[in-house]
Amino acid sequence: MTRPLINDLSRAELAAWCEGQGEQKFRADQIRKWIFGKRVNDFDAMTDISAPLRKTLAESFDLFSSRIAAHQKSQDGTEKLLLELHDGERVECVLMREDDRRTICLSTQVGCGMGCVFCASGLLGFTRNLSTGEILEQVLRLDRLLPPLERITNVVVMGMGEPLANLPNLLKALAALEDKGGLGMSMRRVTISTVGLPDKIRELARTGKSYNLAISLHAPENQLRNQLVPVNDRIGVEAIMEAADEFFETTGRRVTYEYVVLREKNDGIEQAQQLAQLLYGRNAHVNLIPMNAVTELPFNDPGAERLRQFVDALERSGIVATVRKRKGADIDAACGQLRLRHEQPVAASYSPSAAK
Repeated sequence: MTRPLINDLSRAELAAWCEGQGEQKFRADQIRKWIFGKRVNDFDAMTDISAPLRKTLAESFDLFSSRIAAHQKSQDGTEKLLLELHDGERVECVLMREDDRRTICLSTQVGCGMGCVFCASGLLGFTRNLSTGEILEQVLRLDRLLPPLERITNVVVMGMGEPLANLPNLLKALAALEDKGGLGMSMRRVTISTVGLPDKIRELARTGKSYNLAISLHAPENQLRNQLVPVNDRIGVEAIMEAADEFFETTGRRVTYEYVVLREKNDGIEQAQQLAQLLYGRNAHVNLIPMNAVTELPFNDPGAERLRQFVDALERSGIVATVRKRKGADIDAACGQLRLRHEQPVAASYSPSAAK
């Protein structure tokens, strides 16, 4: 990348840049409207911007710094992109269609350092954080897959990486979607998923934004969670729950607890009862996610009967639980799976037992 990404600038920073070029600040909103609203792919298409300013923009910034390395389409309408960034690294992003919703799933890091043993995203380790512009570039790429009259309705930050470990760049990207000239998106339509970083959860709550928080719990107690989510050994379920309670008290937003269900690992009635006990008295929702099979990983879908028994055990204890509908099952649906397949020579040396 020879030039900075224009979307690394906030709305205010772009307005200041315009002033520095002798232009009025409102030009920033015009530029952003072309990028986010009118879906142009180069600065020269911004026809209500003067030719000299368009030339300066093209000389000063890149609108896109990635290329689409792979594009998969599912029979259910889900589309997954593998983007190759300016330095050759790759990240995934997803567009999901359902009824009147158009939901996108974004990545925040190249790889992941949390080490969840059932997740393909971290098999190759953590490389780096994405910049604000690189996060927004995923939005732009996915938005351009939609027909003219359709718009993105929801954003889930559940792709590659730990979002709260890249919180400053993520918050700046989300603000760009909400600000004038962006997508005009309510922050109530944004869900941020985290493995559970207590201090960062509190920091997110203090933003005053009404984001939805999803905590990737995956186990109801520390011994099992340490096996599945190794970073938990330095955190602990108790600290995560305390931070989640503070998030709810500060924001009034109900917390969702994600639970990837792994056959004969965390899907027993005992685990369901422990989970119900952990969440008892809390305004909580459990989102159960049957394991998406990944060739390189030794975990399987629990099967319909075991999953039903798990849900029944939760509901008998008064816990609200839903099973996430599987999207993109006929493509590389698991998070990080498409990237892993394209990095196969490196991934081939990975031993699943090493992550336990």
